[in-house]
Amino acid sequence: MFHMLPVSITTLFMKQGPKKTVLYPQVFSLSNMRWQMEINHAIVEQAKRLMKEQIGNMPTAVEEMLGLYEIKNNQRQVLSLSQSNYTYHYHAAHGMTYIKSLTFDMQQERICTLQDLFKPDSDYIGKISAIIHEQIKDRDIQLISPFTLIKPDQDFYLADKTIVIYFQLYEITPYVYGFPMFPISVYDLQDIIDESGPLGRLATNN
Repeated sequence: MFHMLPVSITTLFMKQGPKKTVLYPQVFSLSNMRWQMEINHAIVEQAKRLMKEQIGNMPTAVEEMLGLYEIKNNQRQVLSLSQSNYTYHYHAAHGMTYIKSLTFDMQQERICTLQDLFKPDSDYIGKISAIIHEQIKDRDIQLISPFTLIKPDQDFYLADKTIVIYFQLYEITPYVYGFPMFPISVYDLQDIIDESGPLGRLATNN
């Protein structure tokens, strides 16, 4: 049972001066130090990429920056987390936020892409996109332009028995909608998920 325990996580931070702080998670106490370093490196690099994107997107000075994270899943040897970065530039109409996420298969010791969660050659793009089309209609979500298909590497994270597909601000909806999130039950994807992967483990009831 020990190997099914949640991963131990601590919080560290990067300070870029007053009103500029980025908090990020780091895992510890793993038996495989190489894998632990790989996880922690991926998290730090993602946090830095978010900071770089915020600073590089605007010619004006950064007045405020806050980076936060959320652990979305830490059970059944699946660690999934999101990192957000809110930045306000001098004289901007409002601040801008980006969210990115990482999902780690702790059993197979690998960082998972969206494609990794499904059986090889399965039409996960078509199946997920069809479900999102239904949710857009049912939830009456206003779009900037018509939605067709998700990208093969669409942003996602895993929660309890759920995969959440999401889009960035302005990607498919007006700013007022915030981040469009589309939670999909693993049971709606049961025929195409990789049973031995993270979604397969989350779908089991034992």
